[in-house]
Amino acid sequence: MDQREISQIAMQAAGVAKKGVMLKVAAICGVLFLVFLLIMGALGGPQVARAASCEDTGPGTGAAAPDAGGSAAASGSIHRQQIANAKKIDKVARRIGLPGKATLIALMTAMQESTLQNLDHGHADSIGLFQQRPSKNWGTKSQIMNPEYAATSFFSGRGGNKGLVAVKDWKTRPPGDVAQEVQNSQHPELYAGHESQVRKLAKEAGIDLGRKGSDKGKGSSGEQSDSDDGASGDIPSVCEDDTAPGPGESKGGTFSDGEETWTLHNPRSVKEAMTWARNHSGAHSSAKWKRACLAFVAIVYGWNASGVPYAIDHYTVVPSDMRHDGDRNPPPGALMYWDTGHRAGHVAIYLGHGQVVSNDIKRNGYIDIVKAEAFEEKWGARYIGWTPPVFPRGS
Repeated sequence: MDQREISQIAMQAAGVAKKGVMLKVAAICGVLFLVFLLIMGALGGPQVARAASCEDTGPGTGAAAPDAGGSAAASGSIHRQQIANAKKIDKVARRIGLPGKATLIALMTAMQESTLQNLDHGHADSIGLFQQRPSKNWGTKSQIMNPEYAATSFFSGRGGNKGLVAVKDWKTRPPGDVAQEVQNSQHPELYAGHESQVRKLAKEAGIDLGRKGSDKGKGSSGEQSDSDDGASGDIPSVCEDDTAPGPGESKGGTFSDGEETWTLHNPRSVKEAMTWARNHSGAHSSAKWKRACLAFVAIVYGWNASGVPYAIDHYTVVPSDMRHDGDRNPPPGALMYWDTGHRAGHVAIYLGHGQVVSNDIKRNGYIDIVKAEAFEEKWGARYIGWTPPVFPRGS
């Protein structure tokens, strides 16, 4: 055996020894890491949400989780997206009381601007179905990415921007010309070219473009008051009912979103409840409502308690056919819900004209009237949806 062979054998032996040492080190590290995890698990334990004495432990218990980005861009085939978005646009037009031609113009506009897809991008900061711009006061990005919010803005205007109902003689003018007055596009001639395609799509979606309606709708507007304490025209200035009826009585009445109607069994009617809420807000509020959003809305409608621990849970106990996920255009009197990043979530009563009555948002413990978007803007909350004012477990 010569010197070279001896050297090779020595190198191989050293390599084997080195590998053995590395394997031992790795094994020891693995054991130590496992022990670390076991210790952390024993010390940390599961995180259990504990309720306070009231019915809501949401905002005020810590920093709220950041907004997840609002309504995400639609997924699925383009055609399915177009059908779904066309139905949402038409739903808003019908709710406002506009005729089928308003839906036609909106669909032609959205087809040109976004191919009727809820795009999260566009020219400059343009986004959504109608490529509206946050920088031009059409709303925040998360708001514009909500199809029904965007459609409401297109029909009624928002942030100083003209809506369809503000266009003179829009019902008798060519649809493309009306679309241009709202959009102010650099290529106004392109809207008219989508009419035949949109009519076919509307037929497939079951949309009646020949539907009659008012040229101004029902007076609904996307514009919001600059004052958080602005009055809603739906609410009387004098309290009509400050006490709940006796056992077996029900003043609930009915509740409708323009498409469906539900029978309510609340001790107070919607009108009475909204009056009561206004007369116990602002300067007339007391500081007893901290973390008590669900308790507050139940009491507004005449119940002693909702029968549910958390606002988020109340949304789930309401029958599924009454839950309107992501819809930001509820009728006045509806309950609106937010995910705050905490166990409880938040619920408030919609008063109309973009405003809600709620605890904790302006002042901890007090009831105030604020814009519905305030929970997202101040707490970073994520909007969930709305339900009629029903309390399946109310007592």
